[in-house]
Amino acid sequence: MRPTVLAVLVALAFPVTAALAASTEVPSYVTAAVNDPARKDDTANDDRRKIADLMTFAQVKPGQSVVDLIPGSGYFTRVFSVIVGPKGKVFAVWPNEYGKEAQSDVQATKALVANPHYANVGVLIEPANEFKTPEKVDLVFTSQNYHDYPDKFMGGVDPVTFDKQVFDSLKPGGLFVVVDHVAEAGSGMRDTDTLHRIDPAIVKKQVESVGFVFDGESDVLRNPKDPHNIKVFDKSIRGHTDQFVYRFRKPG
Repeated sequence: MRPTVLAVLVALAFPVTAALAASTEVPSYVTAAVNDPARKDDTANDDRRKIADLMTFAQVKPGQSVVDLIPGSGYFTRVFSVIVGPKGKVFAVWPNEYGKEAQSDVQATKALVANPHYANVGVLIEPANEFKTPEKVDLVFTSQNYHDYPDKFMGGVDPVTFDKQVFDSLKPGGLFVVVDHVAEAGSGMRDTDTLHRIDPAIVKKQVESVGFVFDGESDVLRNPKDPHNIKVFDKSIRGHTDQFVYRFRKPG
């Protein structure tokens, strides 16, 4: 191959490589949010929970409206709040049924909302089978809770019905990001109430069935050593389960 031709090919290839690298670069506003001194008590978990990678994958940006669905301790809520900033909004959403099982976490969310540092955060408490937002949002994010919806304590919500409600809550082009514990391949929803796991394939099938387009996945929380057949609370795996991270986009 002539040197001039090779040079042209290298020159053409370089921008593509650079673009791919840039697509996984952590934005400065994510870094700033992760480094916010107000969340100093959370930082011990950042490496394990891959917070910067997840926020980058979720494509959350300043000025957006975000739902943190079943926010737990508020770990993600605090980061979302700083990323979206004063022109953005964060809705911390608690289904009534889940809230009865996690009253201390619900109270912690209410305390967070009362903190002026998180003035852009609001709390919504609503029936599990009636997910809705006060306005169309850019992102609905849920971590380790999708598997709960079909379970008895949540009222046996049909996940497809729930997915359609999420779809309707999003702006055109909006994102639905699901993080959850991996169950054995082919198990569907068999282990949602017993092992607190769900087969990623059934999640993808359900979410796509309501009109979402699969937009990518991240492997930052994958753990090949997880046997997938024990409870996520088992001391041998707790905090280190194999988790899938899926991103779905509403067309438009």
